[in-house]
Amino acid sequence: MSKFSMMASLISIILVLLNFWLPHTAPDTEKLSPYECGFDPLGSARLPYSMRFFLVAILFLLFDLGIALLLPVTWSMQLPNPIMTITWASVVIILLTLGFIYEWIQGGLEWAE
Repeated sequence: MSKFSMMASLISIILVLLNFWLPHTAPDTEKLSPYECGFDPLGSARLPYSMRFFLVAILFLLFDLGIALLLPVTWSMQLPNPIMTITWASVVIILLTLGFIYEWIQGGLEWAE
């Protein structure tokens, strides 16, 4: 075993033992509460969420995934025949645009009723 490995092991063991021997014995009451935000909860934590928040999250994930799917297009330009990759990238962009237009027409992006 080299000197470096022995020293790293020794320091690790010392730190672990210090962690067990010197615990923080007076934890803060705010840290012991179920909510670490600094104030007492005022209502029930089981209130239903609005579906609009989930819709926006799903739309964000879809468009983020669409961007990830379009990343290889830049590398495909170096291929001898990049037409197939550009075609599939165009299909992805068209599907995302049609989905966005559909959500817009259905009123899924409206926050106020």
